Amino acid sequence: MVFDPTRVDCWIFDLDYTLYPPACGLFGQIDQRMGRFIEDLLGCDPIEAKRVQKLYFHDHGTTLAGLMHYHAIDPREFLDFVHDVDMSVLAQAPRLADQIMALPGRRLIFTNGDQTYAERVLAALGLAHCFEGLWDVIAMDYKPKPEPSAYHGLIEAFGFDPQRAVFVEDSARNLAPAKALGMQTVWLDCASEWGDRAKDDAAIDLVIDDLPQWLELVCAELAGGAALR
Repeated sequence: MVFDPTRVDCWIFDLDYTLYPPACGLFGQIDQRMGRFIEDLLGCDPIEAKRVQKLYFHDHGTTLAGLMHYHAIDPREFLDFVHDVDMSVLAQAPRLADQIMALPGRRLIFTNGDQTYAERVLAALGLAHCFEGLWDVIAMDYKPKPEPSAYHGLIEAFGFDPQRAVFVEDSARNLAPAKALGMQTVWLDCASEWGDRAKDDAAIDLVIDDLPQWLELVCAELAGGAALR
């Protein structure tokens, strides 16, 4: 696997578990609230709600997409409910901010969350100023990663050349459509429960386990003009 940062003028980052670690517990809050939403919707117990939640996530890309498919729910009601979480568990990340700002070219967020939630996360991390824009699940017309239309929409909206872009993501399955479009791909293996599900090694150019450490190396490599292996 070879990643060449000298070919990149558009840096695309996932949000959850990519810009902050699983250990902070933010997504755990969201996970619990998704379970509660399903319990109320279906009138079921927590065990059945968890089964439905994960089934929809695996089969449809997000729990929301499955709920929309089978139960015709109002997506905004779901998003508002599950994202009503405590952001104080996130810590400011000045080192990460400096590293992202040092990357040459454009910087974007590509998330299956919604814009309001993403903006709250970025503000809590101190990263709001680091990105030109973001492409969220609403902009995707609720057809989330890894649906190919989500990637085509991102490219069309921001007008970049995928051959000169890199996508950094913790969910391995979301990298294959990016690779098919010509992007370089970096899998952040943060040892999350589902991060390696449907992983296609051929669609991954580089595997990392520490984003700030990798970005520090990228900046050094750019200064030296070498490729990362």
